[in-house]
Amino acid sequence: MAQAWRCAGLGWSADGPVLVWDGGRRSALTWGKRVAFAVAEGGGRTCVGARGHRCPRGAAVSARSTGARCEECARLDRAHSVAADTLADDPRPYRVYVAWFGPGMVKVGITAAARGPARLLEQGAVCFSWLGTGPLMAARRTEELLRAALRVPDRIPYAAKRAVRGALPATEQERAAELADLHGRASGLAGWPESLDREPFRPVDHAGVFGLPGTPGAVGEVTELVAGGAVAGTLVAAAGPDLHLAPADGAGAVVLDTRLLTGWGLVPGGGRTFDVPVRDLRGNGTGEGAGMQDGLF
Repeated sequence: MAQAWRCAGLGWSADGPVLVWDGGRRSALTWGKRVAFAVAEGGGRTCVGARGHRCPRGAAVSARSTGARCEECARLDRAHSVAADTLADDPRPYRVYVAWFGPGMVKVGITAAARGPARLLEQGAVCFSWLGTGPLMAARRTEELLRAALRVPDRIPYAAKRAVRGALPATEQERAAELADLHGRASGLAGWPESLDREPFRPVDHAGVFGLPGTPGAVGEVTELVAGGAVAGTLVAAAGPDLHLAPADGAGAVVLDTRLLTGWGLVPGGGRTFDVPVRDLRGNGTGEGAGMQDGLF
């Protein structure tokens, strides 16, 4: 029996997306690469733990959870996080950004300056621009200012992001137009913290990085993995945590949120088809695919 691997999620490097495995091993992903794996038989999905520690109970978690953590580990993972506002004394500089995911779909957020654009790649932002840089609380106040004054959200559901990827404007200028307007309106607001250094509008476009131009529209998305199930397809694009896989029949792409992989034992797929639950985005069936592989991925 093949040794089971455990995935720690999808990361982004300067060269593109990489799958990260428990223990630190990384598998680079390139367009046209065959992705095929099966979920190990006879086991369920277990909690991945928190902050580098294993789950003390090895608790079972829902197959549809994107966090793959039990309640106790989820609380521990969130503790002392920027998102939970528990790091008010963090001395590192932070950057405020505005991001665009598709027509009518913009958000504001903050990220540690040392991370560069990594957070935007992880979120699947098609286009973004920095607004300013400063202490954490100044960045947080600026984020709140935009949310209150301009009604800009700080979260957009991944389902909404996926729904528009197949119909994005063709040019970088078109994709940046809504951001330019938002950046201008944000810059004209009163009440910016004095300790935040403002930045001019310089849009950064990720459509090419994600492989989205010319990508077939998504016809389905994996909703969960199951023991003994399998996934197989050719990688045609990736954005945020999502892999867009083209099945062998060529009928569009099936989206796999790699956060669903964590907590499972994975083995080589042996050319099997999609036999995990797939929600049909066209409303008439399930996506299918087949293919051989070189290694696990």
